[in-house]
Amino acid sequence: MALLLNERSLPIAQLGPDFLFLAAPASHPPGIAEVFLSVDGHEERWTVRLPEGIQPADERVSVSRV
Repeated sequence: MALLLNERSLPIAQLGPDFLFLAAPASHPPGIAEVFLSVDGHEERWTVRLPEGIQPADERVSVSRV
């Protein structure tokens, strides 16, 4: 699992319906991103909004599906 932001790919440690936890701290302003999920060779991508952006000190990142 990864969160794709422009040219960056941030590994996702845990994914929920309206949140995710990144595997490493990051910083990014509010905006649009893409979640990439691969399970047993089946790949899926979907667009999400980061309403609060990503703050390095916050473990939980809020997302909403676009």
